Amino acid sequence: MTQEEIRRLVDKQRAWFRTGATLPVEARLEALGHLRAAMQKYRPRVQDALMADLKKCAQEGFMCETGLALSELSYVEKHLKKWARDKRVPTPLTNFAARSFIRPMPYGVTLIMSPWNYPYLLSIEPAIDAIAAGNTVILKPSAYSPETSKVIAEMLAEALPEELCAVVTGGRQENQSLLSEKFDYIFFTGSQAVGREVLRRAAEHLTPVTLELGGKSPVVVDATANLPLTARRLVFGKYLNSGQTCVAPDYVLCEKAVKDELIRCIAAEIKKQIGDSPFENPEYSRMVNRKHYDRVMGLIDPEKTVCGGEGNPDTLQISPTVLDNVTFDDAVMQEEIFGPVLPVIAIDRAEEAIEIINSRQRPLALYVFTGDRRTAKKITTECAFGGGCINDTIIHLATSSMGFGGMGESGMGQYHGKNGFDAFSHYKSIVDKKTWIDVGMRYRPYTAFGGKLVEFFLK
Repeated sequence: MTQEEIRRLVDKQRAWFRTGATLPVEARLEALGHLRAAMQKYRPRVQDALMADLKKCAQEGFMCETGLALSELSYVEKHLKKWARDKRVPTPLTNFAARSFIRPMPYGVTLIMSPWNYPYLLSIEPAIDAIAAGNTVILKPSAYSPETSKVIAEMLAEALPEELCAVVTGGRQENQSLLSEKFDYIFFTGSQAVGREVLRRAAEHLTPVTLELGGKSPVVVDATANLPLTARRLVFGKYLNSGQTCVAPDYVLCEKAVKDELIRCIAAEIKKQIGDSPFENPEYSRMVNRKHYDRVMGLIDPEKTVCGGEGNPDTLQISPTVLDNVTFDDAVMQEEIFGPVLPVIAIDRAEEAIEIINSRQRPLALYVFTGDRRTAKKITTECAFGGGCINDTIIHLATSSMGFGGMGESGMGQYHGKNGFDAFSHYKSIVDKKTWIDVGMRYRPYTAFGGKLVEFFLK
């Protein structure tokens, strides 16, 4: 799509928004209903596309993409009328007599830029939140997941009019063209490098943004942890989607006393969940392209590999890999891995993890495995991170009743459920002042008595 075509699309949506057509809650619910019908109809085609783009099996595709999107939609539909109401707040005596309230207002024309690792979920979920809040949406899915992007474009074109929701496919040229336009809100999910560019371009128009980025999400394991269960949940979270998950465990900080046993449990659990021949397992996905395959393979140190380490360039698959005796100087610790490689670093005590984690970029997620509630509370309280779990991995993002988002280098802003509605809404503070009385202490000419009243009310 050319720059001129994109500009016409933005203008078309802005004109539609200015008619007020998106403001009634009933209109938003009607649009979400059309979207639900299309999501159900296109579900088989979405699954085929996920298999083509990422070799994502049917159960994983529903559990992590289509099912989660439907769950978010159901939650939003159930609560939308309540969220969209005016909220009454107390009025100070200085404003007597008046009624004060807060009213949510949609921003207007929004741009949603989604990534390739969960191409359906991370496109549709923020679009649901934006439409529920009364905005129009221009969605830009990733060029790295072309089949899913194609299906999303067809699905949304069938479900919703272009003036309410439209899809722009393509690559860098389309991204640059979109970022040259004036939007009222931008929602971006992707890498830190691209996130910086989005933020810079948004600043040119003073456009507010939500950035859902990533980072090296740590796992802390102490000697009181249930090691077999820890390994089971680590293997699930780490090797889901071949490690291409923004909240995947990136590295493990494990107490020395149990490190070797934990590694043995992880190796056994990999065999149990994925098998001895992962490349032959139809449920084991692949890297998205050769560029990312080569990058992740380059992070594997054969001398520190205790499990896995093999790659198949023909299928772009990398076996579930565990690295031992890793240090922070190793290549695998210099960047977010975003692949099926799990480094393990030994520490003397779990409390050491606090200084280690806080001395680095703030991660999107943090996971603590321990049987000691005090340890769990200390680490989750004193460490800075976006969100996380105690004795599990990644499941915190699977609930619409909690916000999801990073902090610092891992992002800004939250979404999911009410937080998603809030992200795409501006809250207007309004005072409805009555006319049947007018207290004169604020007006000129000021008097000593009026000044005393002001001092009394404001102190």
